[in-house]
Amino acid sequence: MISWTASSESLSGIDHYEVAIGTTAGGTDTENWASVGNVTSATITGLSLTAGTIYYASVKAIDGAGNTSSVGQGDGWTAEVEQSIPSTWLLTSTTGAPSARALHSAVWTGSQMIVWGGYSPNGWGSIYHNTGGVYDPVTDSWTAPSTSGAPSARKEHTAVWTGSQMIVWGGVDNSATKFDTGGVYDPTTNSWTATSTTGAPAGRIGHTAVWTGSKMIVWGGAAGSSVFNEGGVYDPSTNSWTATSTTGAPAGRFGHTAVWTGSKMIIWGGYGNDVMHDTGGIYDPSTDSWAAISMTGVPEARQDHSAVWAGSQMIVWGGYGSGKLNTGGIYDPSTDSWAVTSMTGVPEVRNLHTALWTGSKMIVFGGVVANNYGTNTGGAYDPTTDSWTATSITGAPQGREDHSALWTGSKMIVWGGRNSSTFYNTGGLLQ
Repeated sequence: MISWTASSESLSGIDHYEVAIGTTAGGTDTENWASVGNVTSATITGLSLTAGTIYYASVKAIDGAGNTSSVGQGDGWTAEVEQSIPSTWLLTSTTGAPSARALHSAVWTGSQMIVWGGYSPNGWGSIYHNTGGVYDPVTDSWTAPSTSGAPSARKEHTAVWTGSQMIVWGGVDNSATKFDTGGVYDPTTNSWTATSTTGAPAGRIGHTAVWTGSKMIVWGGAAGSSVFNEGGVYDPSTNSWTATSTTGAPAGRFGHTAVWTGSKMIIWGGYGNDVMHDTGGIYDPSTDSWAAISMTGVPEARQDHSAVWAGSQMIVWGGYGSGKLNTGGIYDPSTDSWAVTSMTGVPEVRNLHTALWTGSKMIVFGGVVANNYGTNTGGAYDPTTDSWTATSITGAPQGREDHSALWTGSKMIVWGGRNSSTFYNTGGLLQ
């Protein structure tokens, strides 16, 4: 709805107003004018807007003789475009795909998905991988990244995308070595550079990693009987580490979640030292300081759940607490408050699933359900309406856990994982 004040210019009786929507402040957008009648407000439909783009509304009055007033323009606004729920599955090609694996990592570059690491069965043992694949959803094709200079084979590591490079760190190999090593992969040169171990956090699994826009923050995790409530900030521009403060930090844990708000990292949930946690903390890297999260209305304690950042709130869902869960909560850091997610139409209980944010909805997929097998079901949660819609299973990939899923801007790509002892190098695009 756009509204305006009636024109006071000297016209021979206003016949109608015309409105235009454009992207330039002060612009006339003369090719886009639409008559809305002799009114002072109108709803404009049929527009093709791009989410995140700033738009401006311009209005002019026209009299019966065709004379035109000067153009008035309001303040710009940022478009929030309602996205439909993806409903069609297309399977990913297996030609040239990496070998089947689980507990690998995957990042989205803006045009391609990079899969790396993980493990797969080998007789009575396991094979750990330092290989991967670069998947292009436009061509449905795979290329192999270089293994020259790549980190040693591992699973349960983390990976972040910096905007131009992928950073992998931590994890464990088949001799139970917990790594404090990692690597920076540049897809433009198809080359690896090792991350420094000077000042790096202790090797671990079950940790989290977020990208701040300039640095990677690693936190939590475990190695043997050691459960960590510390981490490190890695700066790839200097290949250097800085320890995170433990003052006021949450208790040590693994199997927790971490999201980046744009200025702070929020940790929640997890398990450590025989305690299932419903606590968390907010870490500010600019001050190297922690703040506690409210416990009022907090969801049930859990691990192996999911969390997404929805632009102004964190949504946590699922996981394992008193059993497998299909409950969740929405945390608003601006008010330090929790709200419960709806149970109407909610997906079946599960843990070890994936969740991602589309820009308007959270999509949950896969995981281990009540029968202890992987599922290919899921749901799309809309926090504005507190409602769930089931994702399609027609043409969906096989049910799985320990897989990866990411959002391309228009599609969800699911790949890899396992269902009990069956490991996959298959996947699907939900669009």
